[in-house]
Parts: sequence; C-alpha cells; structure tokens
Amino acid sequence: MSLTVVGGLPAHVLFVHFVVVLVPLTALALVAGAIWPGAARRMGIVLPLLALVTLASVPLATHAGEWLEAHVGSDALVRRHAELGDGLLPWAGGLFVLAAVLWWTTRRPAIGTGTAGVGTASVPSRRSLPLRVVTTVLCVGVAAGAVVDVYRIGDSGAKAAWQHGYSKTAVVDRTGNG
Repeated sequence: MSLTVVGGLPAHVLFVHFVVVLVPLTALALVAGAIWPGAARRMGIVLPLLALVTLASVPLATHAGEWLEAHVGSDALVRRHAELGDGLLPWAGGLFVLAAVLWWTTRRPAIGTGTAGVGTASVPSRRSLPLRVVTTVLCVGVAAGAVVDVYRIGDSGAKAAWQHGYSKTAVVDRTGNG
C-alpha cells in the first residue's frame, strides 16, 4: 500500500471520504463548542485532536489526487477540481487553530473569577464577553467556509469523474438476467 494506490485502486478515492466526513464533523463540533462553552469543556482535548486529524487528511487526499490527476486524461473539469482542492488546506488549518484556541480558553476558569470554593460555577467577566463573541463569529465563519468548500470540491470532483460516465436512461441487460 502506498499513499497513491490502495489495493490497486487510486488512493484518492478512499482518502477523499475522510475529508468529506471529517471537515463537516469538525466544523459542527467547533461551532457547538463556540456557542456552548460547556460542550467545548466536555469535548476537551478531543476537539483539537479531531481538527488535527482533519488537517492531516487534507494533504493526504490532495497528494493522492495529484497522482490521480497525472494518471487520467486532463480536461477542464479535472483541472477545476484540482484547483478547488488546493484551496481546502487553509480552511482545515483555520479549523485546527480555532479548535486549539477554543480548547485552551475553555479548559481554564474564566478570566476574573476566583477559584475559591470547590464546585463554584465560573462566571465569565464582562471583559471576556466581546472576546467570546468574536471567537464564536470566527468559528462559525471558518466552519461555514470549510463546509462550503468541501461541497464545491466534491461537486466538481463528481462532475469530473461522472461526466459522460453513465447513461441517463437505463441500460438494458441483454443477457436476460435483469
């Protein structure tokens, strides 16, 4: 097994499924954690680890896709898909950075709160509210951008792979078995 071929088939076909699942999952977890800090605390280190695996899956799929691009006939649809695919890494990087920031900021007590008294709820100070709003807006924006980009890349890849690759009408089985 190599990073370009798995079981005799192009690895891109396999690796792209990791990206298609992990990017929206990471985006959803990031937004949930940004909106509900309690959810971010419950996710703990899992959130940035998920984002790190997501980030690592993007160049893996891209590398395998570049190999596949060199082994299929070049046309405008394939080139468009490759161009769009090259733009996903910054979005995945943004998901990772924000997940790490969210994890770091929600793992400690809120600024301006004391730690006296076991079991006391930490209440964020008024100074931290604008920071939380900015973080939430950034998380929602990057998550939405990443998911939209994955959709656009997937749509262009499907068009490149299936354009002229199937019949719009059912193919009659001439053997009499179907």
